[in-house]
Amino acid sequence: MKTPSALFAVFAVLVSVARAAEPAVVFADAFDHRLADGWTWLREAPEFWCLREGALEIRVQPGDAQTVRNALVRPSPDRRQGRFAIEVTVTNLKRPTQQFEQAGITWYTNGEPVFKLVKELVDGQLMIIPGRPAMTNDSVQLRLIVSADSWVAQFRPDGKGEFQTAAKGTLPPPANDQVSLQCYHGPADAEHWIRFDDFRILKLDDEAAAPRR
Repeated sequence: MKTPSALFAVFAVLVSVARAAEPAVVFADAFDHRLADGWTWLREAPEFWCLREGALEIRVQPGDAQTVRNALVRPSPDRRQGRFAIEVTVTNLKRPTQQFEQAGITWYTNGEPVFKLVKELVDGQLMIIPGRPAMTNDSVQLRLIVSADSWVAQFRPDGKGEFQTAAKGTLPPPANDQVSLQCYHGPADAEHWIRFDDFRILKLDDEAAAPRR
């Protein structure tokens, strides 16, 4: 039988291993009271965004990837330094009705949108783009894993269970990379709002970066 001191030592080792396996938080914003430092707006419309009850809310306005309003943008980590995960929970406060109405994460390189991980209405069906798995839940946690030359798009409905992989692909070489929270293709005559919660950027080790299936 192990002595109490021996049991404590084993417990301490297990805790240390568990902590070592946890991804390091590079940046987080809970959207309490104010936006964290480092964010900037593309085509800000102040009357169509707010911070409410620990979340960022943005009205889905007409537009597309090149004209989107109220796109919240910040510099991304240097992908040459390893793999990173960008996470955010996206909730529709009203069900989408417009073709291509969408909300989620957009990746910019040299000021141009080159990739998106979004919940989108396509031909009457709600789905995750890319990959097109069905997503009828109002709330979904999105997770974009990036490295020097690749991306992995993941999601989990209502932020529960294991992350599911929607698709994988390649990214252009790092060049003034930015990550953005945004929504667009909304109706002009109705107020559809999106809640963005719990934004985080994590540094992943090799094991944590491996996508779950």
